Amino acid sequence: MNSVSNDELDRRAILITNQHAGIHPPYEAFYIRSIIYSAGRAREAFETFTVARAVGDTNENQVSTIHEALGHSGSLSRFFWPSELGGRGTKALKDLKTARAKKLREAFGLTDKSPLKDRRLRDFLEHFDERLDQYLLKDSAGYFFPDANIGDLQLADDPTGHIFKLVDPTYSCFVLLGEKHFFEGIRKEVYRIYDLALEMDKSGCKLRRDKID
Repeated sequence: MNSVSNDELDRRAILITNQHAGIHPPYEAFYIRSIIYSAGRAREAFETFTVARAVGDTNENQVSTIHEALGHSGSLSRFFWPSELGGRGTKALKDLKTARAKKLREAFGLTDKSPLKDRRLRDFLEHFDERLDQYLLKDSAGYFFPDANIGDLQLADDPTGHIFKLVDPTYSCFVLLGEKHFFEGIRKEVYRIYDLALEMDKSGCKLRRDKID
């Protein structure tokens, strides 16, 4: 592959941002297929959780499927709301990223009210190791539950109990290091985006131009 100078990358980024709103039309297929992958993996993990519940699989396996589903959901979220960090990116590349995300949100009918936009859970999962460090520094007394559990989310309200990972299937809540994260809205959004992406893929692999209510 031929190398491209940073100046040339910036020139191309500016061109695509200004003339094509962040995505060069012939390359829309790459974004659609990438979204299908992330949404598909998240959807598969959510469905695996449903099966695991039905057959009485171990708590560890059940919780792991939700953790996996939400991890893929976070990857999906970045296509529409990319990270604002990334120090090495030039202004041209950051503008391209912003324009691309806006174009994808419009094509998939996403607003800032979407459950996928919530960065709290996304950041928690991405920086779980650091959050664990801080959690263990803060809490040194009480009862610790280091195993993954299926149970009532109210267990997280006990000031003497420290929950590592817990899923409450009744309320679709993932308790991670004592913090509650409700995921039913995320699940529904993942399914909707997956179905739309498949529809676009079958329709010439083009993003939708009409407005989605």
